[in-house]
Amino acid sequence: MSKRDYYEVLGVSREADADALKKAYRRLAMKYHPDRNPDNAEAEEKFKEAKEAYEILNDADKRAAYDRFGHAGVDGQAAGGGAHGAGGFGDIFGDIFGDIFGGAGGGRRRGPSRGADLRYTLEIDLERAVKGTNEKIRVPTWATCDSCEGSGAQGSEKPTGCPTCGGVGQVRMQQGFFTVQQACPTCRGSGTIIKNPCKKCHGQGRVQKTKTLSVSIPAGVDTGDRIRLAGEGEAGQNGTPAGDLYVQISVLEHEIFQRDGSDLYCEVPVSFVDAALGGELEVPTIDGRVKLKVPAETQTGKLFRLRGKGVTSVRGGPAGDLMCRIVVETPVGLSSEQKELLRQFQASMSSEDSRHNPRKTSWFEGVRRFFDGF
Repeated sequence: MSKRDYYEVLGVSREADADALKKAYRRLAMKYHPDRNPDNAEAEEKFKEAKEAYEILNDADKRAAYDRFGHAGVDGQAAGGGAHGAGGFGDIFGDIFGDIFGGAGGGRRRGPSRGADLRYTLEIDLERAVKGTNEKIRVPTWATCDSCEGSGAQGSEKPTGCPTCGGVGQVRMQQGFFTVQQACPTCRGSGTIIKNPCKKCHGQGRVQKTKTLSVSIPAGVDTGDRIRLAGEGEAGQNGTPAGDLYVQISVLEHEIFQRDGSDLYCEVPVSFVDAALGGELEVPTIDGRVKLKVPAETQTGKLFRLRGKGVTSVRGGPAGDLMCRIVVETPVGLSSEQKELLRQFQASMSSEDSRHNPRKTSWFEGVRRFFDGF
């Protein structure tokens, strides 16, 4: 009987990568494995067929020969074997659990993982965030032990293979037809044991310390931005690589400016005389003071845009703008003479003339219409 095309057996395209092949094989293996289909000859035959197809296509050389010559190019190279030839049903589940939970499926050594990543929150003021700066930070962390150089062993002694797991770092526990892998209780997943631990780090290969680092803050950063310092996190156990340090930026509130993306906002108080007659004011920017012309009859809430006086984002692009919001200030602490002058000014303005207070007039007309509607 002629064999089916291996790609057809697994249900994948001829361009399928290793991950796609593996997923397809697992799906078929779990469906047709004899442990799940006892006394089912058809299921056993389909399991063998899927297993043979996967073994050929998962090997780069065999796959190239099959793609060129078909079955004639690989006959005799597949394991073929019985239904349990490439590992039992438990091996399939062990491999899946290993991928999900970080175990070492297929007998691969897990070993100690790299050191943990760290996060450090750095508070800086707006000026330094806008212009960029260099900051010194002190970070408490785990660092590689300088006495044993991370091995965890005393002197020139080296760690030896764990006798419990055979250096794999994993042991298997059988539960029915499931095989669950977990870290070896003797070596705690490292695959090695230390008979004479280092006295300084007690066999961990690392010690606690506080280190001082210099962090370059690029211009334009904002709250929430992160700077990654590779290898500056916690040192791993027994000489494994260190994790990374992530510096989280937090920009402090500014007494004058509020930031919104690349734009800055500020309030500019003006006297009611300047607002009525107009004038020229000095307003602050991140780079210094500039002149702002306030036209006559300017009202509270009026926004003036100073282009290019905002922030250049760390992600690039043009500089934002500075938005100046006018706030007309009511004078306080008036003398008797000043109050009298204001009364004279008030008397000079006819209450029937809406030209001087158009918003006031419009508002009262709206109120009158509202009550007339009742």
